[in-house]
Amino acid sequence: ILFAFEQGKILEKIGICSEINFVRYMQGVRTPGADQKLFIKDLCFGNVPVRIYQPKAPTSSQRRGVMFFHGGGWTLGSVDTHENLCRLLARESDSVVVSVGYRLAPEHKYPAAYEDCLNAAIHFMRNTEHYGVDPARISVCGDSAGGNLAAAVSQTLAGRSDLPKLRAQILIYPGLQALDFNLPSYQQNRGVPLLFRERAAFFALQYLNGDASHIEEVLEGSHIPVDIKLNYMKWVSADNIPEKFKARGYKPHVLLDCPTAVYETMKRFCEPSLCPLLAEDAVIQQLPESFILTCEYDVLRDDGLLYKKRLEDNGVRVTWYHLEDGFHGIISFSNSDWMSFSSGERGLNNIVNFLKSL
Repeated sequence: ILFAFEQGKILEKIGICSEINFVRYMQGVRTPGADQKLFIKDLCFGNVPVRIYQPKAPTSSQRRGVMFFHGGGWTLGSVDTHENLCRLLARESDSVVVSVGYRLAPEHKYPAAYEDCLNAAIHFMRNTEHYGVDPARISVCGDSAGGNLAAAVSQTLAGRSDLPKLRAQILIYPGLQALDFNLPSYQQNRGVPLLFRERAAFFALQYLNGDASHIEEVLEGSHIPVDIKLNYMKWVSADNIPEKFKARGYKPHVLLDCPTAVYETMKRFCEPSLCPLLAEDAVIQQLPESFILTCEYDVLRDDGLLYKKRLEDNGVRVTWYHLEDGFHGIISFSNSDWMSFSSGERGLNNIVNFLKSL
């Protein structure tokens, strides 16, 4: 995928196609055949395409339900790219898994992906009887950008009295804020595959407004006014990161002023449905039991650590699993035909065990 990005940059510069469209083409996957243990069907929940995975084994009770939102920086990925992962989750945890094919940026900017995931979740929660799912045991789950969407959907649903309460949220190396790209994990892992620091900012900008022209301001932190940043520093700050995670190096970043014109294009980064780490305590307190997976060699590590602290500070039960030798995207290699990592397998096993405990 890193090779695809480099080739895509060249093709975009000479005017053949956009970098993102080339990576999407290269990311095309061969969908596996039928699964002996699962019924798999493509449906639409309203206007949102979904793929549902239902265990074939008979059961005397209703099953868990899992709404799964795939990763890919809000611009890449599909139900196909995460097919193996969703099959494994459904099989191993004996759950009904619904994978959501939400609209992608930059063609569909924020809040399109969030709205698709929210609407699909609401549809599922209102129609659980059609899928043999216990309405009291529905969880949201996602990796990377999908973890962002799962957190945002969970926050919105927490305030809904007309729907069942979510049983849990499962956030796999989620990206949860776009205010500070100079946290320790961003500095330490800036050049570590599969997600470089610059690429993380690029994806966030593509989702926000389809325009990465202010990427330098975002990286240096001059895209949000100092007074607003100071207001959020109680939640988004290296001071809230345990010291052991700064051991590989960290240099405190100087706050820079922000041109008004830049902030006008960036101010929606302060909306919790885009950056869930910025939600008020009153919202965080209502969230369901949570599972957070982080990786040591991942720019998004500290987003997960900061959210873990916020949840725990507000009385939410958190199961945290940290892959000391993990990198961003490692879970996607689990159950792969061509490459896998023992660390990723451990992470996936912990996710499955958490699901089975619900």
